[in-house]
Amino acid sequence: MLEAAIFVVFPFCMAFAAISDLLSMTIANRVSIVLVATFAIVAPLSGMDWSALGLHLAAGGLVLAVTFVLFAIGGMGGGDAKLLAATSVWMGLGMPLVEYLVYASMAGGLLTLLVLSYRKSAFHMLLGQNMFLRHFAEDQKGVPYGIALGIGGMFAFPDSPLVQWALGQ
Repeated sequence: MLEAAIFVVFPFCMAFAAISDLLSMTIANRVSIVLVATFAIVAPLSGMDWSALGLHLAAGGLVLAVTFVLFAIGGMGGGDAKLLAATSVWMGLGMPLVEYLVYASMAGGLLTLLVLSYRKSAFHMLLGQNMFLRHFAEDQKGVPYGIALGIGGMFAFPDSPLVQWALGQ
């Protein structure tokens, strides 16, 4: 049952955040809350020791501090900042977190290039009212970075400590 929670909750939250950001340019607070609450319940039950648990929470706190500054200067949306921090709790301080940040950055860079190219093309005039593409067509809108965070999270997830524990069971 514990393994099922690990394999279902995180991927579902990443997919939900990506789709939500695509459709509405928002990521609901409940996604980040579910991620952190599930981790807080599952990690001790998996046998994770208190020092490792503390390092995972420290990863989330550190990332939240950095993303809060980025949000304050207008470089990142609030939902993206919270999702990034909540996902970092699952990754912990270590290589899974680095992998997550690299994957999300690469996906975000590619997504940004695609959105900017789309806005400059004639397609945005034809497809600008499509429910999936309408936010991409508006120059004053940002980039739905939750998509990149979801992709990065899914690529880094198999190397996260809880997944490694669950696979060993």
